[in-house]
Order: sequence, then C-alpha cells, then structure tokens
Amino acid sequence: MRRTEIDERWQDLAVIERLVHESRTVAVVGLSANPARPSFGIARYLVSAGLTVFPVNPALTSWQGLTAYSSLADVPEHIDVVDVFRRPEHAPGIAKDAVDVGAGALWLQLGVISPEAAVIAADGGLDVVMDRCLAVEHREVVGWS
Repeated sequence: MRRTEIDERWQDLAVIERLVHESRTVAVVGLSANPARPSFGIARYLVSAGLTVFPVNPALTSWQGLTAYSSLADVPEHIDVVDVFRRPEHAPGIAKDAVDVGAGALWLQLGVISPEAAVIAADGGLDVVMDRCLAVEHREVVGWS
C-alpha cells in the first residue's frame, strides 16, 4: 500500500496536533540500541523534548539509562502514545496490546502501514496515526529543535 492509498482518517492533522500537544508518555515499541536506527534518534529526540519515553524491546534491559520493558503490559505507567517501529505484520498484535493496556493512541511510524492494526486500535477507542513520524510532527507542531 502506497502513501496515497492510506485511509485519510489515519492521517488526520487535528488528531496529530492534539496528540503532540497533549501526550506526555510514549512507549517506543521496537526501540533499537543501535544509534543508526531511526527508532534510536526519534526516541532520543522525544526525551530531549521533555516526554517520558518507555523503551519496549524484549532484547533490551535498558536504553540510554531508561529501564526497557519486554512488552506494553510491563510498562508501569499510563501510556499516552504507543509509537511502533516494528514491521507491519507485527502491528495488529501491538494494536491489541495497546488496547489491552488502555493506551491513548497507536502511532505507526513511517513505513509501518497496517490497516488491520489501525482498525483494531480505533475499535478499541484509541486515536490512530499511520505512516507519519512522531518526531517530525512534534517539531512542526511544537517547534522544538
């Protein structure tokens, strides 16, 4: 599915702006310890912008001094946004987990396109953003550099 084929409700600018302004906690699912990976740079940006980041990756015990969690269910606080850096085939399971923990939103990063995950999350009451970068949107809306 190409960008032009994504249901526009998953790229609603009003939802994106609200999430950027109101969200304080972000679980980064698939966060890598490799500084060359996009998830690393985006999580580092989110931390520098003052957000609380929960690394979620069963292969990590910590990331940049933060405790890492094996799953969303292990995160000890409310999650405003679940930011997904996993391949699209993993997104439906992550969406279900996000609904189960009562997260506020499912954010599928650039290239993570899963209409199935979007519907699971939306049907579970979560806001959904697909194929957008949280850091880019945050910079544009808030003006943080």
